[in-house]
Amino acid sequence: MVAAVAALPAAYLVIVCADDVGATVETILRSRTLEMTLRSAGLAAAVTATTVAVAVPLAFLTTRTTLPGARAWATLLSLPIVIPSYVGAYTYVAALGPSGMLQDLLEPLGIERLPGIYGFGGAWLVLSLFTYPLVLITVRSAIVRLDPRLEEAALVAGRSRPEVFRTVTLPQLRPAIGAGGLLVALYVLSDFGAVSLLRFQSFTREIYISFQSSFDRGATAALGLVLVALTLALLALYTRTRRQGGYYRSSPGAARPPRPAPLGRWRWPAIGACSLLAALALALPLGVLLYWAGKGIGDAVDWGSVGTAAWHSLLAGGLAAAVAAVAAITISLLTVRYPSPASRLLERAGYAGYALPGIVVALALVFFGTRIALPLYQTLAMLVVALAIHFLPLAIAAISASLLQVPPRLEEAARTLGRGPVATFATVTGPLAAPGVAAGAALVLLYAVKELPATLLLAPAEFQTLATQVWTETTFGQYGGAAIPALVLVLVAAPPLYLLSGEAVHE
Repeated sequence: MVAAVAALPAAYLVIVCADDVGATVETILRSRTLEMTLRSAGLAAAVTATTVAVAVPLAFLTTRTTLPGARAWATLLSLPIVIPSYVGAYTYVAALGPSGMLQDLLEPLGIERLPGIYGFGGAWLVLSLFTYPLVLITVRSAIVRLDPRLEEAALVAGRSRPEVFRTVTLPQLRPAIGAGGLLVALYVLSDFGAVSLLRFQSFTREIYISFQSSFDRGATAALGLVLVALTLALLALYTRTRRQGGYYRSSPGAARPPRPAPLGRWRWPAIGACSLLAALALALPLGVLLYWAGKGIGDAVDWGSVGTAAWHSLLAGGLAAAVAAVAAITISLLTVRYPSPASRLLERAGYAGYALPGIVVALALVFFGTRIALPLYQTLAMLVVALAIHFLPLAIAAISASLLQVPPRLEEAARTLGRGPVATFATVTGPLAAPGVAAGAALVLLYAVKELPATLLLAPAEFQTLATQVWTETTFGQYGGAAIPALVLVLVAAPPLYLLSGEAVHE
């Protein structure tokens, strides 16, 4: 049932394309379609490789070392996840563009023009900075579950700490790294705001142009089917990184907290690296937003409206996170504990809505809502379902990576002692997989509160969120007014991120 609901956007595309199969094939086989596919795949590969290279060391630093203020760093370095990509791209253009703030500061020194930030390089930089937390949060959750005995045994055997990380720790993190990398790649494929502002010709931008220029649902659906095919290819690749193996402890005895690795002389370089990343991914965009907010404060600010939008964002996002987490548990348990072609098919159906642009997911819900579930159209329930479908893979990836580290023998022992499957999950599997469930729910919450297209199309009348408020203000060129709800969006997301980062500390 979960997979069927999650597959509604893909089913919508198939239904639309079936009206004119010839036109669909013609659209897919165009040279322009192939070009956009290769460009988007190249950008997704570059961003994914960068985020993994950045996030995996950070996850280890903030969970397994004596890094000063590890919990605070974990929160700060996860906060960029709440900044919408289009807002992040706008702040970078405003700060580093040819006529940006930095150009104004350097002009008295004789520097008349900075290098352009547009194109592939700018899209790669901005998307990497605002998507690496997807890998960071997922890998941190996995590191919490690692048994330190293997690493300690390798150290006793004479291996250095870098060798232990490369040969012992890293292989155990492979499912989590694959899950986080998959989420990043799918996000890049579906992003529209950042690539548009940075003038990079991507596949999703082509879909939006096709829809807006001609309102041709057939051509838009055909291009959407190509994104679904790319998603299936990425899922097949991810499945290869998640081969069943020793991802859980098989030795008897209780797990114990690991002994933090002393950084020694590497303490200050580690702090410097964290500071540089925090400056690029958080301080710079927040600084630009504060600059515009300072200008907006001079105008009349309707704080009541901002407060209501914040409550609406938390309400819709929280409900979507709860629904997605419960739905993801069913899919994850099936695929991890009972791997088969059928379970893999259901898992891939669950991922179908994530690689599609939000407007395609929303249009699919509009299509089915007006024909099958008219009483739910433009209600909070419909919006929650759309958000849960769109971001369900965020929860599936985190929960699956966590379940892979739960020893099946513990569940088998509980069943042998007479507990049923529900009681076994409630008392054994659930508590052990709790970090992954929390990480998945937090990811859905953080992405749901900033979702724009689905909210615009499906939200009830007068149900304005922080994301729609930012969009409304920027539409009319009120950047000062847009900066204030954008900053509130960051403040709203900080507490759950702080609690999530603290879970690894206290585990």
